Amino acid sequence: MTQTRKNYVRPLDIKHGQVDMAHGSGGRAMAQLIEELFAKHLGNEYLAQGDDGALLPHPGEGRLVMATDSHVVSPLFFPGGDIGCLSVHGTINDVAVMGARPLYLSAGFILEEGFKLVDLARIVQSMAAAAKEAGVPIVTGDTKVVERGKGDGVFITTTGVGVVAPGNELSGRSARPGDVILVSGTLGDHGMAIMAERESLGFESPIVSDTAALHGLIEAMRASGADIHVLRDPTRGGLATTLNEIAKQSAVGMMLLEKDLPVTPAVNAACEFLGLDPLYVANEGKLVAICAERDAEKLLVAMRSHPLGAHAAIVGRVHEDAHHFVQMTTAFGGKRIVDWLSGEQLPRIC
Repeated sequence: MTQTRKNYVRPLDIKHGQVDMAHGSGGRAMAQLIEELFAKHLGNEYLAQGDDGALLPHPGEGRLVMATDSHVVSPLFFPGGDIGCLSVHGTINDVAVMGARPLYLSAGFILEEGFKLVDLARIVQSMAAAAKEAGVPIVTGDTKVVERGKGDGVFITTTGVGVVAPGNELSGRSARPGDVILVSGTLGDHGMAIMAERESLGFESPIVSDTAALHGLIEAMRASGADIHVLRDPTRGGLATTLNEIAKQSAVGMMLLEKDLPVTPAVNAACEFLGLDPLYVANEGKLVAICAERDAEKLLVAMRSHPLGAHAAIVGRVHEDAHHFVQMTTAFGGKRIVDWLSGEQLPRIC
């Protein structure tokens, strides 16, 4: 006769199991999913409080910065990363480019019935590793399950909180005529890595996503003493759309130099093959910096001294322009407008 242990609950079958509707019901199955998968990998003293929110220490002097971002990337796994680390990096960067020190993250998951637990575990482990490396813990979260066919595996929303010291605030409203525009590295890597994976395009040189948390690079830039006016991470819409946003906010114009824009040969070739412009392709581990002209070289040196800024470059200047146009001097010496992205060039890349 087989004996059954009292109150025994069968562990999650991570290897073969799938998400089912009970995992979003608020009952025992949901509690088990949270305990044996999410808390196991993401656990920390704040998450362990087990309440509907996290009780956090006051950050002290300064103002709070808060940012939120939803991630619906397809495919979920791609060269250089996955939706898990991407959701951590993207929100940390949104907080950091405001001039803030990222402190905490929350994570909300929408799971589709039938999604493999082994893939969910891989995503959560990636998030845990990214958060640990960045030193920014995930302190609270939420999980919902939708019926089969009503989602696409998993969507993740992350919210970040940070603190910015007095006088360190940064905004897209602060670019001034005479300022210099810099980028921290090669453009279009993330978007083209997603596109190549999605379409099973085999290029001679593999393209890898640049997804990374940028707050360490920003700290190095701040330490240089350069007078930084604007920071922004050029994600959806790429560098072109980001600069148009800043030009509008600051009521200025901008002029880029095509010959100085850093783009890898692989990304350039992929864009030519697909009829895309790398200026509009998303990045997830690069930033745009706009600083006072006198400090441009100093800031460039500081950026290149950090691993995430090794290929940093000065790519243009800010000038007066009542129309707030972003333009580019081409390799042939002509000029063209670098307009806002019209429509969606690459859907679901972040």
